[in-house]
Amino acid sequence: MNDLPLGMLLAGILATAAPLIIAALGETITERAGVINLSLDGSMLLAAMVGFMVGYETQSFLLAFAAAAAVGALVAGVVAVFGIYLGQLQVAVGFALTLMCRDLAYFLGNPYSRLQGPQLVPLKIPLLGDIPLVGPVLFQQPLVVYFGLLLVPAVWWYLYRTGRGLELRAVGENPEAAYTRGIDPRRQQLLYTLIGGALVGIAGAAYSLDIKPGWGRPQGIEGLGWIALAIVIFGGWHPVKVALGALLFAFLQVFGITLQSVWPSIPAQVFQVAPFPLMIFALVLVNLLQRDGVQRWLERRPGLALLLARLRGAPPRALGRSFHPD
Repeated sequence: MNDLPLGMLLAGILATAAPLIIAALGETITERAGVINLSLDGSMLLAAMVGFMVGYETQSFLLAFAAAAAVGALVAGVVAVFGIYLGQLQVAVGFALTLMCRDLAYFLGNPYSRLQGPQLVPLKIPLLGDIPLVGPVLFQQPLVVYFGLLLVPAVWWYLYRTGRGLELRAVGENPEAAYTRGIDPRRQQLLYTLIGGALVGIAGAAYSLDIKPGWGRPQGIEGLGWIALAIVIFGGWHPVKVALGALLFAFLQVFGITLQSVWPSIPAQVFQVAPFPLMIFALVLVNLLQRDGVQRWLERRPGLALLLARLRGAPPRALGRSFHPD
């Protein structure tokens, strides 16, 4: 692995990061509207199974990803209805759905275990794909990678350059004030929870149809939903920073595979698990930056404070709180 060209390594990092970018951006949209969807891990697994099943039966990637998006939106819709309209704890509902969706995915997907199904192939963009180094990395990737890359500026533009995006952020920050301005916070939250859930479903299918093609038990993507949630916090609920967090995790994964050939005496499981605690450690550091003592320490180091200020981000103030018009 360490003998592979740099371009192939970078292309591998980008391909590995794409589904995480899609899932994390979906959750960013949801949480920006003030809703916490903790069902990502189970939702991605169920969407991966459904996407593979539909793709296997129909041999259509379009139908496969559409079905996976529908599954993700359906699961997110359950969180939205219970959390937004019925006033239940969003965290509890999402966590319960994670466990249920995981078991449901393995139960319903058992007949499709170890079957050879369809797999996305790289799509080379004419002319651009022939550019040295840059071409193989950016312009010889499967469609889902292009979708993930285009989604980053699209979400940024929508959030910060459109009136609809301003309404979305207003609902997540202060739904009461948004309501007095004629915005229906609960309708907005339902809409963006469904959109975010659909993106999570697409990310799940991206694994079973591209990154980890096929279906089996264990599938190999368990835990990545929690990583996507951590990346949202790590990125400060900002789409560009969230994408950078996903690329960082993908780099740690690919780098860990590379190190297996450098130190063959170390069990491979160590390198496979290593990115997870490293990401958690980074998340802890981000949390420490919010502490008053750390803030005072940074005030005496303006250069470091300026750098870290660009990495920090505050959650929406109404995140996880149900809004009642009455």
